[in-house]
Amino acid sequence: MKGINEGDGMLKTQAVFSGFSVNDLGKAKEFYTNVLGLTPSGESMGLQLQLPGGGSLFIYPKGDHQPATFTVLNFVVENIDEAVDGLGKQGVTFEHYDDMPGQQDEKGIARGRSAGQGPDIAWFKDPAGNILSVLQNK
Repeated sequence: MKGINEGDGMLKTQAVFSGFSVNDLGKAKEFYTNVLGLTPSGESMGLQLQLPGGGSLFIYPKGDHQPATFTVLNFVVENIDEAVDGLGKQGVTFEHYDDMPGQQDEKGIARGRSAGQGPDIAWFKDPAGNILSVLQNK
């Protein structure tokens, strides 16, 4: 099977980026740059952000925005407790879910590593209600 950039009619791309909508671009810019520390790289028709590791994200305003009901962006961190505590000091509230296969602790962290069920992960929302997460693999 040939890859996405190989011949025989396959799609040939120059770059790939992810995107999602928000209801207030100003609030999104404040949150993603000042709270999460992402670097803006453009604001034509929306907000272009550079992601760690070289990727990019496009956030665009949408009048009838509906928040994503799934995780749209995951931030891999070295120490999830430090990340959750630091974001909490900036006013970020972590989600608690009742339908999880494992328990979340009082911080909202699902401790998957100790249970052999994947990474430690905690979910939170951006100002538009989109679900984001911080997670620790190691």
